[in-house]
Amino acid sequence: MPDLILPEEHDQRPWQERLEQWIFDNKGTLVVLLVGLILLGFGLFLSRSGVFEGTKVEILEGGQTRLAADSDPRQGQIIVEIAGAVQNPGVYELLASDRVERLLIVAGGLAADANREWVEKNLNRAAKIIDGQKIYIPYVGEAAVAPVSGAEVSGVASSMININTGTASELDSLWGIGPARAQSIIESRPYSSVEELLAKKVIPSNVYERIKDKVAP
Repeated sequence: MPDLILPEEHDQRPWQERLEQWIFDNKGTLVVLLVGLILLGFGLFLSRSGVFEGTKVEILEGGQTRLAADSDPRQGQIIVEIAGAVQNPGVYELLASDRVERLLIVAGGLAADANREWVEKNLNRAAKIIDGQKIYIPYVGEAAVAPVSGAEVSGVASSMININTGTASELDSLWGIGPARAQSIIESRPYSSVEELLAKKVIPSNVYERIKDKVAP
């Protein structure tokens, strides 16, 4: 950086002229300082706005892939699996706040031979995913797992209705669960266990006893 040129001690000119002369003599240094301040401010803005946050893919034990978000660790992370008719089936690490749609995106989207009609009817893309969950997407012509009590499968490879991803119509099909309770179950998500239906006072104990073996978290 150029050295600052100081005004002469016995300069008798008015201070305005001396200031103008000083600025002219040091314009190179002042430009460098100004550019540095602008770059510093821009860097602070980017760091605060999270522009530098990104994602990275790591390898889990057994050679499975993991997508980890470089974001605020206070949000928490979960490990979930997606299998079946997707571009990149496997185990992924996501944020606890992520939805089924996010898992589909990191898995590369649906495969060309995915049963899209089944997906549109049964998979709730807006549902939250939970730690340890597995979602299976069937292929065209593949028989889906038979639902309980006429309910549609919610996306989890299970004969039970998933209380974290099931739609209102699926939950409504359960004994003692009408439209109001189905909506209450959805609004009280996520659940780490079926027992939380009681702990969160979503359903009464008599209804819980009738459906506890037909639902899963």
